Amino acid sequence: MPKYDHLSKDELVRLLAARDRRDATRFGLVWEANEIDRDKAINSDFVALDLVPEQSVGAAPWRNLIIEGDNFDALRYLRMTHAGRVKCIYIDPPYNTGNRDFVYNDRFVDTNDSWRHSMWCEFMHQRLSLAKDLLREDGVIFVSIDDNEMPALAMLMNKVFGNANWVSTFIWKKSYGGGSKSKHVLGVHEYVFCFAQSKAMLDDFWLPPDPSAEKRYYKYTDEYVKTRGPYRIKPLEATKSMDARPNLVFPIPAPDGTEVMPKRQWWWSKDRVMRTLSENGLHFTKTKTGWSISYKQYLIGEDGEARGVKPFSIIDGIYTQQGTDDLRRLFDDKVVLQFPKPVALIERFLQIGCGPNDICLDFFAGSGTTAQAVLKQNAADGGKRRFILVSNAETNAEEPDKNLCRDICARRVQRAIDGYGDSPALGGDFAYLRCRRIAAGRLVEIEHAQVWAALQMIHRETLEPFAETEFLCAGDEESTLIYVPRFTSKLAPALRKAVQESAAVILYSWQPETLQQHIRSSHVQHEAIPESLARRFGMKG
Repeated sequence: MPKYDHLSKDELVRLLAARDRRDATRFGLVWEANEIDRDKAINSDFVALDLVPEQSVGAAPWRNLIIEGDNFDALRYLRMTHAGRVKCIYIDPPYNTGNRDFVYNDRFVDTNDSWRHSMWCEFMHQRLSLAKDLLREDGVIFVSIDDNEMPALAMLMNKVFGNANWVSTFIWKKSYGGGSKSKHVLGVHEYVFCFAQSKAMLDDFWLPPDPSAEKRYYKYTDEYVKTRGPYRIKPLEATKSMDARPNLVFPIPAPDGTEVMPKRQWWWSKDRVMRTLSENGLHFTKTKTGWSISYKQYLIGEDGEARGVKPFSIIDGIYTQQGTDDLRRLFDDKVVLQFPKPVALIERFLQIGCGPNDICLDFFAGSGTTAQAVLKQNAADGGKRRFILVSNAETNAEEPDKNLCRDICARRVQRAIDGYGDSPALGGDFAYLRCRRIAAGRLVEIEHAQVWAALQMIHRETLEPFAETEFLCAGDEESTLIYVPRFTSKLAPALRKAVQESAAVILYSWQPETLQQHIRSSHVQHEAIPESLARRFGMKG
């Protein structure tokens, strides 16, 4: 904190006046971070995860994770283990409506709280800043919101991700109408902000082929229909206002032998046009004044797959009631959570933002909709997407036994995996883990099981439980992870054999200097516990 004791009264006045002028002209989001109570979740403790086998689903090794705990803690942990690895983040944070939907420092924030918006901004800024570190260079984040904090979230996302990385603002028509609660206008929409880690690195967005779009656009057929399907036509002539490029102005022979000149220019070079013409790839339409020329775009692309469609910024046909129905079917027709997002909505974002082998993160997991959407996508296309969910127990004085993560989120995902009612099993698994804070000065007390879980998450794509053995291995002949909880010289022969069987080994231990004397090899990297975890976590000293 700067010290101003040495300044005179006049100097202090000038300093404050300059600050007032700066704040009056600054464009962007400013909130009273120094005036509100500090977020009690913000701490400097190390975070460890305890594996809870009895709450986990499927046989180890597990590919997916459900983490119970405050998402600030979980995000700091994931920054240690998954920085730069997550392709897609979807979150549905509290909307701060004032109707007991936002908890700050263990109490609900209501509409009469004068610091309501500042507390929400501080809460979200801390978590979004951590989330940014998790995204890959080509990663993308989707954030749902309604009108209560939409303007603040827009500027907050710009602050964290940069305005240049804004991709789109989707408008979700969540209701098909009805109701008369609103005094003036019936609100039937919400927003989903989409930002990239680096927009320049982001791939094009495509949705799967749409049968209705096929009928609507792909109306024509030719001799390639059996192999390339029907086609639609796209204008070959550039009609936008631009200076014509001479090399794109040339005649094209029409079916009747006449030559067609563009009013301005063609989109393609002459060589490409003539090659496409010889392959019957142009479509000619007779007009009153001559011919209109288009090129054919076939439904089946060169990769043999049906073409996808570009997503629209307005999402219609997916409604809130579907989300309620999705959840009620999983819980024997009981309403266990109000207004969960529909699975189909999250699937839409996964389809455009998460590839078949990517990781999807939701750190406001609620009822676990995102996991079910990931499992459905994998079942539909054979993908191997992985999910990481973070959900708090939400225990409070009124409900001391409540555990949203365990009893709703994890249970929902388990039922989706195993199948329920007439819904088929989607398959899959997850490891259930629980956050535990460890004071910075007591990191030497971290348990071996917690160390082994962290090391696997850092270096592997799957997680196995800790076993009481002399040392633990995970990997293959290409790369191997080894953890030695307690080293004695009698372990040296077995360790030498283990490291000889892999081309690259990273070996963690509490006595790295001692191990280096016994295990000397250029393909073995020695790391110290707990120092290496503390360093990755960002702890100083």
